[in-house]
Amino acid sequence: MSAPPSSAPPSLYVDPAGPAVEQVKTYEALGRTADAALIREIADRPVAAWFADEATDPTVRARALVTAAAAAGKVPVLTLYRIPQRDCGSHSGGGATTAAEYTAWVASIAAAITGQRAIVVVEPDAVAQAVQGCLTNAERTERYKLLGSAIDTLSANPQLKVYLDGGNPSWITDTATMGDALKKAGVGRADGFALNVANFETTAANVTYGTKLSKHLGGAHFVIDTSRNGNGPAKKTSDYDGHWCNPPGRALGNTPTLQTGHKLVDAYLWIKRPGESDGPCGNGAPAAGQWWADYALGLARG
Repeated sequence: MSAPPSSAPPSLYVDPAGPAVEQVKTYEALGRTADAALIREIADRPVAAWFADEATDPTVRARALVTAAAAAGKVPVLTLYRIPQRDCGSHSGGGATTAAEYTAWVASIAAAITGQRAIVVVEPDAVAQAVQGCLTNAERTERYKLLGSAIDTLSANPQLKVYLDGGNPSWITDTATMGDALKKAGVGRADGFALNVANFETTAANVTYGTKLSKHLGGAHFVIDTSRNGNGPAKKTSDYDGHWCNPPGRALGNTPTLQTGHKLVDAYLWIKRPGESDGPCGNGAPAAGQWWADYALGLARG
């Protein structure tokens, strides 16, 4: 990634719009100043822009995002989340219906951001779920091919930093197995891998896991999603969903930054947008990706 015009190190772009920003305005209008201040802890931070199944042309939004970030001298974060058979049909199920549709979609976004700086996180959960076994052998092979193609398409823009999602420390615990899968998916042609997307594992646990995984990948660098890991993960119970799907008692984690002080960790990022639901899994939670003000307040209170 090229340096910005000034001598200062690059920093991440804060989108001036979004559900957290609107929530601050709503609370202020209602006189709920304390709650507005809490939500501002989210609204004023750089968070990733997700590109998934939107009905509108994603290229318009992608181009507007990178253009605004460039004007501000900042680096935006984009997350691509539309792999066929996404989330194995669970709460975030969906995605492109064919391989050709997915390839064309990635190419359109890559073209829209050509020549601009950005960090791009490629397909949260896609590799870990392939390892976990929700796909047939043929589907797994196709998925790895699609991910590798996406990396190649994006990496043709030297201004981008591209990271392939690598799960989290509590999912595929065998780093050799995860490393082999990431290799098959083309991580060697990316800038590294991403960890802890939409999860709650501590930053320390991710650094430890990522360092071990990096050894299987020739010293690959990685980024960590710290958006909701301030209190670490919820206690595991027989209710699997309760561990990862909107668990109560969680907190915002490390502030997003490109200066982590760790030689292998390129960034702490808020990839999962804090306050957006993991899915309709109890406690009145809305659909995955929908803003949930009560949960956002809980995260900000910590």
